[in-house]
Amino acid sequence: MTKKFFLNFIIVIFLGGYSIYNTTRAQWVESKYGGEVYTIAISGENIFVGTRYDGIFLSTNGGSSWNAVNNGLTNYWVRSIAISGENIFAGTADGIFLSTNNGGNWKAINSGLIRKSINCLAVSGGNIFAGADGGLYLSTNNGLIWNAIENGLTNKVVNVITFIGSNIFAGTYSGVFLSTNNGASWTAVNNEWMVYAFATSGNKLFAGTFTKGVFLTTNNGNTWTEANTGLIDKNIYSLAVSGANIFAGTSTSIYLSTNNGNTWNNVKYTNEIVNSIAISGTNIYAGTWNGILLSTNNGVNWIETNNGLIYKWVYSFCVLGTNIFAGKFNGGIMKSTDEGKNWIPVNNGLTNKSILSLAVSGTNIYAGTYGNGIFCSTDNGDSWSVTGLAYGDIRSIAVIGTNIFAGTAGEGIYKSTNYGANWTNINSGLTNNNVYALAFIGTKIFAGTYGGGVLLSTNNGNNWNPVNSGLTNSNIYALAVIGTNIFAGTEGGVFLSTNNGTNWQ
Repeated sequence: MTKKFFLNFIIVIFLGGYSIYNTTRAQWVESKYGGEVYTIAISGENIFVGTRYDGIFLSTNGGSSWNAVNNGLTNYWVRSIAISGENIFAGTADGIFLSTNNGGNWKAINSGLIRKSINCLAVSGGNIFAGADGGLYLSTNNGLIWNAIENGLTNKVVNVITFIGSNIFAGTYSGVFLSTNNGASWTAVNNEWMVYAFATSGNKLFAGTFTKGVFLTTNNGNTWTEANTGLIDKNIYSLAVSGANIFAGTSTSIYLSTNNGNTWNNVKYTNEIVNSIAISGTNIYAGTWNGILLSTNNGVNWIETNNGLIYKWVYSFCVLGTNIFAGKFNGGIMKSTDEGKNWIPVNNGLTNKSILSLAVSGTNIYAGTYGNGIFCSTDNGDSWSVTGLAYGDIRSIAVIGTNIFAGTAGEGIYKSTNYGANWTNINSGLTNNNVYALAFIGTKIFAGTYGGGVLLSTNNGNNWNPVNSGLTNSNIYALAVIGTNIFAGTEGGVFLSTNNGTNWQ
């Protein structure tokens, strides 16, 4: 998916004749707001977060601001961080890294690791445990050497590790395993659940599962009790304990239990996955697909605290007057009123925050989502409502006069002639229904498909004909028009046609 939208990101700013650059200021800076946070680790005043594709960030002021600390880090998908004294360990999609200077520098420490896609890290005394996609490892010398410890471990996709005394628990894709001898051997104490999260309080072990909710054991896994009353969303991705309070991060919300999981209350609807929760004093940090949330009053109120976090998953832009709108995957829509120097989220009413396409028609802004069709804003992004097309993956939107065209993944092209209230499928002659790009020259409409190349309609979408002569790659990710030139971004590079797609070079 990353490659697919990379070309779209580069050239989408030209679509429909829009231009949001000034050649007298041809330089780029990163606009920092939010990021997909996978893990949070806290040591004193230092808060480290690991993100997907953007590396590690450090805050020394309670999350008010963040700075990237990635020097020496060769893989930026950071899934786990563990701290032991001055040693900071980072588990990534391609191995483990160590910093001994507060994240100033990182070095790879992978000797003995066979499986390097690391899901979790946990420290107990001088022992460091690493759970991977396909293995479980132990180091007793600060990561210099890793040894596999998999005897009795029948599922080796290890998502989470925790400790109660000398007992070690591993949560996997098929249940919970227990070791009483420092990982030398493992015994299954549950083989039913996909376990993503653990939390402990005394002899209590809470297990967060995918689709099954939360379970509690007080006897090292010999018996388990379901603890789901009030828990509407049972996809549990994170758990954290603070005194008598237990917080659970789900695929849509943050829940709080004040009675050992007997009952739960939703304290924050996020509409996105809560990958991690960490607690420091009265501060509760939640890492989501759209950055960090902070509560200082036990979950009653939450604020975003993302200043300095970089988010690179921007798939679409559009311009309305002096305002620039950016669509983020899993992050909603951002608006800038000062040429991109600063951004604010504008997601009121937007029930799906995976934005794949944006377009403007008059004073209306249309947003195509991943799975829930098209939304429209008539007030400059202040609020959004779903249009008549309330389903489907909308990969592209184009506007010609009063007609709005929507390219989808799998369902071809839709057209609306009444500002999105109603839509009609217009696939006559369309040889491929995966339409990832739309563009136009005058009244000519071009559709870029995944697998079928480029198609052209000269009658407002009533019929389509392929125009692929010279186009050696038929997987089209993006189309852009400058004057009478049309560019096609493909898996095999960029192609140009100067004659309405009759020939490509």
